[in-house]
Amino acid sequence: MASWKRPSTLFCVFLTLLYDRVGESVVFPLLTFLVAPLVPAAQLGLVIGLLGGSYTMAQFLATPVIGSLSDHFGRRPVMLVCIAGSAVGVGLFGVGAGLGDGDSGWGWLAMAGGLPVMFAGRILDGATGGTAATAQAVIADITPPDGRARAFGLIGLAFGLGFIIGPGLGGWLAEAHLQLPIVMAVSIALLNFLVTFLLLPETLPPTARQPMPGPARLIPLRQVLELLLNPRVGGLSLGFGLFFLVFNGFTTILVPFLSLVLAWQAVDVGKAFMLVGVVAALVQGGLIGPLSRWLGERRLTMVGIGLVLAGCLLVCLAQPASNPQGGPMAQPTIYSAVVLLAGGVGVTAPSLRAMISRRLDAGSQGQGLGSLQALNSLGTSIGPPVAGALFTLAPRAPFWVGIVALVIVAALISGALQRQRQPLA
Repeated sequence: MASWKRPSTLFCVFLTLLYDRVGESVVFPLLTFLVAPLVPAAQLGLVIGLLGGSYTMAQFLATPVIGSLSDHFGRRPVMLVCIAGSAVGVGLFGVGAGLGDGDSGWGWLAMAGGLPVMFAGRILDGATGGTAATAQAVIADITPPDGRARAFGLIGLAFGLGFIIGPGLGGWLAEAHLQLPIVMAVSIALLNFLVTFLLLPETLPPTARQPMPGPARLIPLRQVLELLLNPRVGGLSLGFGLFFLVFNGFTTILVPFLSLVLAWQAVDVGKAFMLVGVVAALVQGGLIGPLSRWLGERRLTMVGIGLVLAGCLLVCLAQPASNPQGGPMAQPTIYSAVVLLAGGVGVTAPSLRAMISRRLDAGSQGQGLGSLQALNSLGTSIGPPVAGALFTLAPRAPFWVGIVALVIVAALISGALQRQRQPLA
């Protein structure tokens, strides 16, 4: 009998990221419908933004610590702890959403307690949300510098496939009962833990491990500031953080925009995010390597930002079905917008990560990429609440503001690259 052969490490990382994204995307398109029973309609956008911000603020505080832990103890044990924490956090979030269900039988007490429990779940999920950052460190461990743009594309491929599977599955399950997608998300997280435990090897040899930094160095703002002040990667890292501040701000508020402004149902929102997944999978699964070699990481980053900007503009132009002048074109307009948004972030994120990673020392990939993920989380913790506040003022304001901000981000990244003395791709 032939002996069993362990799958490649990159494939194991891909599976881990795929399960992580599917579990998240099963629930994400349903946020409006899960939160709506717990808050007044006028505050819905702001509360959704705060829920998104609480997750990423917790991630911001924890991810540099997780990165340093992975540099000291290895990637595998840290990954397992992160996945287990996500399973518990999603479960708590589901308990809070269930309390707000009118059929729960707990009355006003459940309504009052449901939202705090949902926030607690999101905070725990964010605090243990270092799966992607640790996966990036694994990829950096086993991939030569000139191949990292393509390898980091696995993150986007997993994101894309997750958004093909998750939103459609979530919308379908929600038609039977709104809690079923959360049950599925918890089950997927538990499966992810099992697969990672059985298949993922350790990629950081003991000789390459770093001592744990002192408590002062584990303060996330300090690590982020060190990254931003690093002359090799500071400007690119700032552009990376601002890009995701803007992008995650208006994409978080896109769900209530589709639900409340365009009057889409959960299954319709799920279909739109399935399209996001298809595009992301195509771009980062097969096109990112050839595009990176053809255009180079610098040009590809600028193209990606331009695509995201165009997608924002199309969202601004979409009209509800009740508007005879633009309603019939609402779905094609939104579908076109999400194609541009997914394609844009699909080429921008791995290109920026690769340029930053190539400028980091080999022994500090975990801490450096962890700090980069923390910067992403800091921006993302600010973006959704700001977008939610803008949404309460005018539903299209987050997207108009996003267009202006993206122009500033493009100028910042371009200026940082021009100041670099190292050879550019």
